[in-house]
Amino acid sequence: MFEGQPKGLWTLALANTGERFGYYTMLAVFALFLGENFGFAAGTASEIYTWFLTAVYFLPLFGGMAADRWGYNKMVIIGILIMFFGYLLLSVPLGSGTVAVTAMGAALLLVSLGTGLFKGNLQVMVGDLYNAPEFADKRDSGFSLFYMAINVGALFAPTAAIEIMDWAQTDLGYSKADSYHFAFAVACVSVIVSILIYFLGKGTYKQVLNVKKDKAAGADSHVEEMSPAETRERIICLVLVYAVVIFFWMAFHQNGLTLTWFADEFTSRSATGVTGMEFSVMNLIWCIFIVYGICGLIGGGSAKGKAVNLLLIAVPAAILGYNYYNTANEVVNVDAPIFQQFNPCFVVALTPVSIALFGWLAKKGKEPKAPVKIGLGMLVAACAYLLMTVSTLGAPATNHPEHVADFHPNLLVSTYLILTFAELLLSPIGISFVTKVAPPKYKGMMMGGWFVATALGNKLVSIPGHMWDLPLYIVWGTLMGICLLAALFIFSIIKKLNKVS
Repeated sequence: MFEGQPKGLWTLALANTGERFGYYTMLAVFALFLGENFGFAAGTASEIYTWFLTAVYFLPLFGGMAADRWGYNKMVIIGILIMFFGYLLLSVPLGSGTVAVTAMGAALLLVSLGTGLFKGNLQVMVGDLYNAPEFADKRDSGFSLFYMAINVGALFAPTAAIEIMDWAQTDLGYSKADSYHFAFAVACVSVIVSILIYFLGKGTYKQVLNVKKDKAAGADSHVEEMSPAETRERIICLVLVYAVVIFFWMAFHQNGLTLTWFADEFTSRSATGVTGMEFSVMNLIWCIFIVYGICGLIGGGSAKGKAVNLLLIAVPAAILGYNYYNTANEVVNVDAPIFQQFNPCFVVALTPVSIALFGWLAKKGKEPKAPVKIGLGMLVAACAYLLMTVSTLGAPATNHPEHVADFHPNLLVSTYLILTFAELLLSPIGISFVTKVAPPKYKGMMMGGWFVATALGNKLVSIPGHMWDLPLYIVWGTLMGICLLAALFIFSIIKKLNKVS
């Protein structure tokens, strides 16, 4: 799984890991911060939240266009510096008045602009690593590994946010509202780490820095020209995929809004036994080691390799058994933001399973093409909301005086697991598809288009937020129906998409 990948993949992935850790630390508590610090109602908070996500994912279009003209490396560096100043401003406690609201708006704009210059262009650089013939057949697996690595940062983010907020309140005496700014300050530190990784590892990806613009010709002197007809066909196919991606992200990014509200208002705030153990990030890490060990054993290898994989299974299993013996009867507090650790955990754990499965299918000549995987991803996302719909039938609406937090935490954990299966089928594969299909002269802009689709999906996230006073099964059923319709659409044009993939 890890063999045969270009060295630059790990440097660029780790640089993105640092940036994503800060972003998701901030995002884990941002929707709650809007209510706690400013007293915004659910509808207002959802609008601010979704407009921010829209900007974060819309601005890579212009970042990509700028990089096509002035270079990807330059835009990545400028972007991460702008991002740092945005997080720095957000981390300053200014109260809840006009000045605080204005400062928050400026901070969100800086973070959005910085991300727009950084995120998409870094992924184009990752794609360029696979232009060399010896790496061409590893593009999909490479992007899956890249995606896995950046989710390591997201995995620890909710715990980091909760722990530093507790420290600020308990040890430093800050109010709950002011403690959020300590979580935002974590993002500043993580961005500094990301900058250091990017510069210190420059030698591992220097080959992608050599692609320069021939300004006189107005074209990339290192890429093959395509006919106008082929260029047009590829752009049309990408736009059709973007149309489907919009509705996936609308459904997926409920994790920071309605699914977090469901965790806060409807889910039990305590757990014991195995369920309680799930909310320790270290227990999740031990489970990840077990999954990796099992995958290694199934993959075969030398006797030494098998012994290592057996240790990867036996040692974490023993630790988990010991932890269960000592904590089975302890009551664990379950904070709403902590649920956001499960998606990145599942991404990290299931990526080798996904790579192994599709590698096995590839050897048999049965691996589905990228557009088919994307369509399957939409069907799986529909299954996640089918579970939520069925589970909440008969539950009172949020504004009903009798609604209580009594749903088992594993309902949300299971939903995040299914959504992660969908994400692994759609997101890293979709990004790989864009870098492969995009006309070389417009690859930055086309990667930006992927993020524009994500941005539009993020803006639509607010629709279920405005439906929050309705019975829950209507909220989740709406999302399920949207995912099903998007899946039907992509399968209706699958022949056209497979032709260019």
